[in-house]
Amino acid sequence: MEHEEGSILAVITLNKELVDGGAPIFFARDEQELARLAQYLSKILKAMVHDLDNGTYVVVRH
Repeated sequence: MEHEEGSILAVITLNKELVDGGAPIFFARDEQELARLAQYLSKILKAMVHDLDNGTYVVVRH
C-alpha cells in the first residue's frame, strides 16, 4: 500500500474522544505504551511521529 507524502498514516492516543476515523487509530493504556507504539509504528511505516501534546501522536509520511 502506497501513501502520499504528507498523509497521516496512524493516530495513537490515550483519549478515545479526541479522534474520529480517517486513519488507523491505536489506543494506549498509558504514556509509556503511547510512546512505545508511536516509536514502533514510525519504524514499521518509515514515517515521522508528531506529538500533539494532548496525549495523542500522529504518524505522518513527509
